[in-house]
Amino acid sequence: MSKFIQEFKAFALRGNVMDMAVGVMIGSAFSGIVTSLTDNFINPIISLLTGAARYTLQDAAAFGSNFASSVVNFLIQALILFCLMKAVNKLLALGRKPAAPAAPTTKKCPYCQSEIPIAATRCPHCTSQLEESAAHT
Repeated sequence: MSKFIQEFKAFALRGNVMDMAVGVMIGSAFSGIVTSLTDNFINPIISLLTGAARYTLQDAAAFGSNFASSVVNFLIQALILFCLMKAVNKLLALGRKPAAPAAPTTKKCPYCQSEIPIAATRCPHCTSQLEESAAHT
């Protein structure tokens, strides 16, 4: 049973699964903004243009405040999700060892200070013979 839990944990905390979960949550929160925009701005404008409804100044203020509350709701959800993902990433990084630095692939020519391949025996820029490379081979 513990192996099953470890495998599920490894699956659930992989980067692409977490990214998909964040995308679904942000998408559902953003759909609230789209719905509010449609209900509070687009539909009243269409109703006003077609003569189906008349709106007062109080109605317009209510529409604006409903839309603003949807935007604030989205921002709060996005902030909470950001903080949650930051905490999860920090927890996942606790057990990891820092990656070993990669072996150098270039060096500087002692004569012209250009970057050259580490195995070079002659500098392609100044054509100087590199004595230390000859000693390495």
